Amino acid sequence: MQKNEEIIIDIIEHLKPFLMADGGNVEFVKYEDNIVYIKMTGACANCNMLDFTLKEGIEAAIKSEVPEVQEVINIG
Repeated sequence: MQKNEEIIIDIIEHLKPFLMADGGNVEFVKYEDNIVYIKMTGACANCNMLDFTLKEGIEAAIKSEVPEVQEVINIG
């Protein structure tokens, strides 16, 4: 589990510059029971593309590297 968490954090860190370029950001909160909890901040917190960014971007990237992940949830 620890290894998966490290991979997930690395993926999130890799994605941050793309979100920051649009005035947003993402923070890793925790990985528990195969669910990743993140917090979208800045422009991302209220963006109308939030669901798309979350599911098609962040969640897809994480699941491609850690297939055990069932879901990524924004707790923002």
